[in-house]
Amino acid sequence: MFSRLQRFYTSIKVATDVCMLTVAFALAYATRFIGLIPVKDGIPPLEETAVSLAMALAIFPYTFHQSRLYITNRARTHFGELFAVFKASITATLILVALTYFTRERYSRLTLALFLGYALVLVSVTRLVLRVALSEVRRRGYNLKTILVIGEGALGRRVVETVREHRELGFRVVGVLAQDAAKVGRRVRGAPVLGELSEVERILDAWPVDQVIIALPLEEQLVVKGLMEQLALRTVDVKVVPDLYQYITLYGGLEEFGGLPIISLQGDPMDGWSRVAKRAFDIVFSLVAIVLTAPLMLVTAVLVKLTSRGPVLYAQERMGIDGRTFPILKFRTMRTDAEVAGATMASQEDPRRTPIGTFLRKYSIDELPQFFNVLRGDMSLVGPRPERPVFIEEFKRQIPRYHLRHKVKSGITGWAQINGLRGQTSIQKRIEYDLYYIENWSLLMDLKILVRTALGGFLSKNAY
Repeated sequence: MFSRLQRFYTSIKVATDVCMLTVAFALAYATRFIGLIPVKDGIPPLEETAVSLAMALAIFPYTFHQSRLYITNRARTHFGELFAVFKASITATLILVALTYFTRERYSRLTLALFLGYALVLVSVTRLVLRVALSEVRRRGYNLKTILVIGEGALGRRVVETVREHRELGFRVVGVLAQDAAKVGRRVRGAPVLGELSEVERILDAWPVDQVIIALPLEEQLVVKGLMEQLALRTVDVKVVPDLYQYITLYGGLEEFGGLPIISLQGDPMDGWSRVAKRAFDIVFSLVAIVLTAPLMLVTAVLVKLTSRGPVLYAQERMGIDGRTFPILKFRTMRTDAEVAGATMASQEDPRRTPIGTFLRKYSIDELPQFFNVLRGDMSLVGPRPERPVFIEEFKRQIPRYHLRHKVKSGITGWAQINGLRGQTSIQKRIEYDLYYIENWSLLMDLKILVRTALGGFLSKNAY
């Protein structure tokens, strides 16, 4: 029921946005070609206008989705909502302009500019109206479904918190049943403890309950069996929250396979079109980067060759997505005998560096050949920085959830790197930033990280 209601509200948002975007495009067209603005080059054919509208109706909702405008975010203020719509609309318009430029011989820039203006106003206004209307409905308590939570432990507390955070779905916790009799009369996250588990039938007779949610730990499964036998004689809806959420590490949840419910504890954060979009993003931007940095790479190669004996490039084994290893490319910044005694991490005053190595590392110029790793598919432009397998075994034993960073492709730059976590900084902190990136990934976030990197995100005091 929760997921159905969430999808229902999301569908309302999508449908409203599509309607407003259609109206905005119609107003822009009318203003430009039927209004007071002189038409010098003639009115575009109806087929051309229909194609532009179709592209807009595909690009804008997708960009809004990538900007997380279709998720429930009660903490977001009205101003925050408007600013998020503004940023996503600007991005979507730029994508639309680019596509029309490459797919059609002519298009009206003024029409698209007018469309952006109208879209910002109409989408923003309708979203504010929906937010205010939902808040008023919730405040008045209309059409609420009442819930009784069985279990006052960590799982029960999480259920109560989740229901309270999503009041727009129309649910209210009337109370909690506890395993410990001493907790009767107390409160769990604001919900009163009405009685013990054995009193479930009395509570259901005394309180108007539409739904019962059983949230008991794994060791109490025998108790669940008895509760289900009692609840089977009632018309109340019954749902069970499995005590597995502490094991859900990344993109877990309930899935269905041929009608068989399956609990996923660890999933793939990027699949389907998300994977395709990120790969296309990597190919386009890495090609552009190779063209722009080609002169610098040529000069660097010459300097490396002139200042030290050995090859220009250095291929080092690193671990990437799904634990697969690959040779990462770098301009050589150390002597050829640097690791005769074994693999060691670089340090600030590392005596193994070549005369030009310190400079190349400080400004991350040695990383430029990795754009070819991206083109080959070994890496992504943005993602967790790949580590050497010889160090990873130690990190996995010391740092919980370390292995989850290998659920996505490694990157040339990442969320941790633009926040100064390079070199011999905290591995634990780096993992926290890497997992935050994976859990909140979007193409817009990738673009933001690349922009910050280009503006100096790699110029860190920890770069050596």
